[in-house]
Amino acid sequence: MPEPALRIYFNNPVGRVLEHPDGYAYVIYEPGPRKLHHLQAFLTHTGQLLALRGWHKLLGDQRQLAPYTPEERQWIVDYWLTAEQRGSAVIYGAVLVPEEVFAHLSESEALAEIKAAALVYRLFDSEAAAQEWLRQKP
Repeated sequence: MPEPALRIYFNNPVGRVLEHPDGYAYVIYEPGPRKLHHLQAFLTHTGQLLALRGWHKLLGDQRQLAPYTPEERQWIVDYWLTAEQRGSAVIYGAVLVPEEVFAHLSESEALAEIKAAALVYRLFDSEAAAQEWLRQKP
C-alpha cells in the first residue's frame, strides 16, 4: 500500500513542516547551523499548523539536527512550548533521535526543561514506532 501523501505547510533553512494525513505535524530538521529568526519562524509555523487544524500531535525528525544553542533552547522553553503561546493544553511529540551525539544531548537537555510546559514526548529511533505511538494518542 502506498504511503499517504504529505503536504508541505512551511519550508525554510531550518527544515520543513509537513501536514500528515493521519492528523499531525511532521517536522523535518535540516543539518547545519541555524539563525535564531529562522528557527523561530519554523517553530511558530509549526504551532500555527497545529492550531489551524486543531491537532495536538507532532512527529519531529531530528536525526540530522545540529545542537541547539543556549539562546535557541531558551527561546523554545520560554516561547513556543508554553501553553499560552500554543493555545493548547497538551501536545504529544514523537521525536526521532538525532544522529549526532551532541545534538542528542542538547535535545535531551531542552526536553528536560520543557516537561512543565505541557509537552508529552517520547524519543524514538524508528519512524514506524514513532508513528504507532502517535496513533495511540487522542
